Amino acid sequence: MKFKDVLKSPVFPLGHRWGFDRSKKYYESDVTAMVRKMLEDESIQQDQRFAWERWRLTK
Repeated sequence: MKFKDVLKSPVFPLGHRWGFDRSKKYYESDVTAMVRKMLEDESIQQDQRFAWERWRLTK
């Protein structure tokens, strides 16, 4: 993989807070709720997809 192909990870401002609510239907920890909320952000989805594909190709 070449450096020009590397996706730039999203950067959020210092002190950024993720507003999240835990699920009312079933038990969900704060961490799970926060990750679920973060994955709604398109830039994070792209970053994680790229990381997964890169990891998968190196195996």
